[in-house]
Amino acid sequence: MTAPSIRNVSEREARRVAEAAREQDWHKPSFAKELFLGRFRLDLIHPHPTPAVDDVRRGEKFLATLREFCETEIDGARIEREGRIPDETVRGLKELGALGIKIDPKYGGLGLTQVYYNRALALVGSASPAIGALLSAHQSIGVPQPLKLFGTQEQKEAFLPRLARTDISAFLLTEPDVGSDPARLATAAVPDGEDYVLDGVKLWTTNGVVADLLVVMARVPASEGHKGGITAFVVEADSPGITVENRNAFMGLRGLENGVTRFHRVRVPAANRIGPEGAGLKIALTTLNTGRLSLPAMCAGTGKWCLKIAREWSGAREQWGRPIAKHEAVGAKISFIAATTFALEAVVDLASQMADENRNDIRIEAALAKLYGSEMGWRIADELVQIRGGRGFETADSLAARGERAVPAEQTLRDMRINRIFEGSTEIMHLLIAREAVDAHLSVAGDLIDPDKSLADKGRAAAKAGGFYARWLPKLVAGPGQLPRTYQEFGELAGHLRYVERTSRKLARSTFYAMSRWQGKMETKQGFLGRIVDIGAELFAMSAACVRAEHLRLTGAHGQEAYQLADAFCRQARIRVEELFHRLWTNTDELDRKVVSGVLGGRYTWLEEGVVDPSGDGAWIADAAPGRSTKDNARRPFR
Repeated sequence: MTAPSIRNVSEREARRVAEAAREQDWHKPSFAKELFLGRFRLDLIHPHPTPAVDDVRRGEKFLATLREFCETEIDGARIEREGRIPDETVRGLKELGALGIKIDPKYGGLGLTQVYYNRALALVGSASPAIGALLSAHQSIGVPQPLKLFGTQEQKEAFLPRLARTDISAFLLTEPDVGSDPARLATAAVPDGEDYVLDGVKLWTTNGVVADLLVVMARVPASEGHKGGITAFVVEADSPGITVENRNAFMGLRGLENGVTRFHRVRVPAANRIGPEGAGLKIALTTLNTGRLSLPAMCAGTGKWCLKIAREWSGAREQWGRPIAKHEAVGAKISFIAATTFALEAVVDLASQMADENRNDIRIEAALAKLYGSEMGWRIADELVQIRGGRGFETADSLAARGERAVPAEQTLRDMRINRIFEGSTEIMHLLIAREAVDAHLSVAGDLIDPDKSLADKGRAAAKAGGFYARWLPKLVAGPGQLPRTYQEFGELAGHLRYVERTSRKLARSTFYAMSRWQGKMETKQGFLGRIVDIGAELFAMSAACVRAEHLRLTGAHGQEAYQLADAFCRQARIRVEELFHRLWTNTDELDRKVVSGVLGGRYTWLEEGVVDPSGDGAWIADAAPGRSTKDNARRPFR
């Protein structure tokens, strides 16, 4: 049997594959899903969920040990200079149990909660973002999480003890010509007796250069006895036929062990397949439901550091007779950093605790946390560089060489930039969240706008949709957000929650109007959908910030200060929300499409004259044809 060549697929086929990988049902309530439907279910997040006492004790004990390690054993400046994490640092992390933070103790892990896992990543990521990425890729999307959710008992017993203490894992999905469009995936896993034979090339394999175990997504061809489809496998990284052909270098995260991995006739036992054939993408997406929370956790950690530096620097630096923090232009940036950092931590902690309690479906909440955390985290880092001025653009080593504090602001900006691309770019996250946000509409009216459905199908869909909208639409007219005494237990924040409730209904009405207007063309209106999602993200963050502030007030932990930060954040967010609503219908989307057609058609090439292109020669996309590697193996496991 020969390996399939999946290089060109239709748009319809690509959408079919993506849709098949989605979780189709909603067995648990979802705060964010309800929010997009115009139903503000505050009861799903308030009172703020709290961890069990024993979970807190064990989590705080580990964080204390990890903090000491970060302060004494991690040299972030060295990792930045050398572009590698020292072996002895990784050995120390292994001895602490940092490879198995979420792995069950019966397999040798620490068995900590999602809340404390994320706090650990925020802490270690502040010492070195490269180490944060190493631990996150290993535990959030690497082998441990898919095995926890979908592995057999035999697989757990075979691999989890190794992953908890000694072995580092990586997740291999992307290919040179395959990003967020998995229908084009070309790496093949061909059945051969009791094995599968893997052939193909994987790109941007975070941890792939140093990994001991890999999760590999490959396409099994359909045949007699084999359903086929994209399938997940656990693969030993030192298997014959695996070559790490390149260790990639990036703008930031210079210690990131990310590479290109080639598989040539690699034999993988069928016992190493995770789940059934064809379930690979569903496994990947389900893993990301909580796996995506690690990235915004580290963004929140970066926000905390940026706030510390902004406070110390802007109090020490004087201009025109007073500290720069006292000048409104700088003070507004500091207020943004402080308020937004509070909100980012609120979003991550709330979503993480909800994941631990497992009462709610958090697929949209986790995606919103990733989207919002990466976008706002980048803005926070950018504002810090601006506050620091020329020193923000100067490297830490240069600052130290001339006798000033080595503040790595420019490095932070470079390191943070990848978060808008990692684990689904902002643009892809907009589409994924938008799909979930309109799921209720498509479930009742999808056949009406599907060109492949018969008239009979459309008739049944029309009747079903009529009943749904007859019940749903009247509820969008009025709600508790219009009553002046609603949510009074939140004191001065009550008005913000009333705003969220009113705006949630407005958001739902706008979505319904757009679907009625564009119907089947709705999926092409990516600018509109992106703004809808961004409004939902702001409303979710406002809700989380208010609930967290009230929780801190009730527990006596900086309640007054938390209220002030939540109030500032909500006022800033409301301005952004109103601007987004305005841009739903007043924008340049149509004109932009025309300009893009002109650019691609070569009508503006005259505008490109007068410069030289410093780019080197070579293909836009490297050849990924299967075959034996001709390069030296760049694999370098930690020892």
